[in-house]
Amino acid sequence: MQFIQGKIRTQSILFPESLDQIIDQNNEVRIIDLFVESINPADFKFVIKTSIEGRPSYNPKDLLKLFVYGYLNQIRSSRALEKECKRNIELMWLMKELAPDHNTISNFRKENEKAIRKVFRYTVSIAKQFDLIGGKLVAGDSTKLRAQNSKKNNFNARKIERHLAYIDNKLNEYNKAIEFADDENKKLIQLEILKQNRRKRQYQNYTAILEQTGEVQISTSDPDSRQLITRNNITEVAYNIQTVVDAKHNLPIDYKVTNENDSKAMGAMLRRTKIILNSTDFTALYDKGYHTGSEIKTAIDLGIHIMVAIPEVASNAPDTAYNVANFKYDKVNDTYTCAQAQVLTTNGSWYKKNRGKSFTQMKHYKTKACSTCPVKDLCTKNKDGRLIERSEHAPFIEQNKLNIEANPTLYKKRQAIVEHPYGILKRQWGFYYIMTKKTKKHASADVGLMFTAYNLRRIMNIVDKNVFKKFLEELGFLFFEKITSPNKNKIIRMVPIFEESKTNYFFRVA
Repeated sequence: MQFIQGKIRTQSILFPESLDQIIDQNNEVRIIDLFVESINPADFKFVIKTSIEGRPSYNPKDLLKLFVYGYLNQIRSSRALEKECKRNIELMWLMKELAPDHNTISNFRKENEKAIRKVFRYTVSIAKQFDLIGGKLVAGDSTKLRAQNSKKNNFNARKIERHLAYIDNKLNEYNKAIEFADDENKKLIQLEILKQNRRKRQYQNYTAILEQTGEVQISTSDPDSRQLITRNNITEVAYNIQTVVDAKHNLPIDYKVTNENDSKAMGAMLRRTKIILNSTDFTALYDKGYHTGSEIKTAIDLGIHIMVAIPEVASNAPDTAYNVANFKYDKVNDTYTCAQAQVLTTNGSWYKKNRGKSFTQMKHYKTKACSTCPVKDLCTKNKDGRLIERSEHAPFIEQNKLNIEANPTLYKKRQAIVEHPYGILKRQWGFYYIMTKKTKKHASADVGLMFTAYNLRRIMNIVDKNVFKKFLEELGFLFFEKITSPNKNKIIRMVPIFEESKTNYFFRVA
């Protein structure tokens, strides 16, 4: 039987092929090269070594190319990238056969969080140039990415108390045992006592840190990470990644790495989205985890049309027909009317109600008719009658409810929009955990590279590769070039450039 034969390994080659000949013209590594070459590291504020002493540093462009290629091919480890530089023919071409060590690679990612964020925003601007950003419908959500910190090395006050109680119990046992032990065993017991005392001081130190900082948790390996609920009652020591995704092609336009839950995140994300889109003429979809009065107020005050899912009632009346939702509010008279046609009034005073670290102002509404009402037992368990609390944010919450009721089918698109990037990143690419250690800043660099790679992949999948390459070639070749008239004031021609605003880049041709 005949088989296709390969070349003899020891055979000499008369005309050796160059690396450029080996890499196909349609290979996406060429797009990565053009993409990075189209940026100016100084404008993106990459950390660049300025000292002329010692060994020269690597060009930030080369290290950025390495990371973009790595994340696009599911390689995030600095050691793995170092290894690939020496055996991967595509990376040899891309890096011009440079092979940085893993410390150099790792430090570049840790030191350039802000620059990496700018690179992500640059991908959003490129997407705008190809009309891939609709800017009319966005969806916001978050996803948890596991941190480099085990549950074992995460502590709260209750867990510390359990450990201290266990240590005290062990110390009592050792102190009793040492009285009856021989000399050899006494030495062993004394070593155990020293060990337990060291552990006790360590946990006492953790308690002092919690008291000083006001935090409820402490993580020892990655100090900014927190134990968060991922789904149902399952928890992980993780970071919570807030994201805003445009609906047209499921492209993320903003992200933020946090260690808190979703309840206070929406307002800040929409404020940034308004700047990125340079408009408030869009609808934002969020799930019920973001249903917080103050955040809904912020969004509406920004002029943004929002649709935030309404959570179930926290506490029901004995008969659900008498829930607050079934009471009619009269805005003119500032009163509520119940099913028995009784009017609940307020004295007009505002009362503070604690909401964790913050508080909300409430008005109270009640009526004396409750004492003789025939359905009192169906309406309330309060012996003094029904009391309704109305938040200062109630008008905004009611407006959000009207928005959803006016177009319920639109809200149903939320999950399909915002979960698309998470599905690709976590399920297909395996990016379900944070690669970097220690601090939110380092985690943000990792996440920024994830979303940069995702946006590039989406653009390459949607836009014709030859068109995209030509765009990047022209942008890189004509970068910041200007031809001016002799008087230096009148610009005869300006080629494609980009200017940095607070959150975005804009290309202009004049």
